[in-house]
Amino acid sequence: MKLYSSLGPNPRLVRMFLVEKNIEVERIHFDIVAGDNRCAEYAEKNVMQTTPTLELDDGTLLTESTVICEYLEETKPDPVLIGSTAVERAETRRWARRIDQEIAIPMTMGFRGGPGRPMFEPRMNVVSPEAAAELSAISDKHWIWLDGQLGDKDHICNGKLTLADLVAFCFIKFGGTVGWSLPDGTDNLARFVAMMETRPSAEIWRGEE
Repeated sequence: MKLYSSLGPNPRLVRMFLVEKNIEVERIHFDIVAGDNRCAEYAEKNVMQTTPTLELDDGTLLTESTVICEYLEETKPDPVLIGSTAVERAETRRWARRIDQEIAIPMTMGFRGGPGRPMFEPRMNVVSPEAAAELSAISDKHWIWLDGQLGDKDHICNGKLTLADLVAFCFIKFGGTVGWSLPDGTDNLARFVAMMETRPSAEIWRGEE
């Protein structure tokens, strides 16, 4: 298998998932700042020209980070990162979706239209600076909500490490790379991050890429 990867929370989410699964793949890194992924050759693999993309040995191409993680879970169920039962899988997917839609999407849209505007505006539609600030504020509010849901638990759901934990951790770490930090009132998430930092898969975030 080959993983077409880059900077950013979604490629690193898949890379962390691979480490947690003890799966090795060939990795092809794109410099998205330079626009390496905006080429015709890559567009043939991923029409959206986003990362990550997982190319299977038979040439099948999978895109979208959670889709790739779902595939990896099905093909290598141990260790379990989504769920051992239908209820566990539903719970993990519910929390991963909540974090993605309610926190990650406004967070990334706010960044693209705000601090990241010089990079993203020439390449895609971005919201106005005013809307970007509002989206960032919404995301921060939902981080505080998630902190309350986490409480004194070590993991977001199922009482063990799941995809939902990895999604939350990756977007918190992404924020740290662009000058953002957890808002006040998120001591539980700060504790969660410190715990996640001890996992070998967190080494993904300490590299230069």
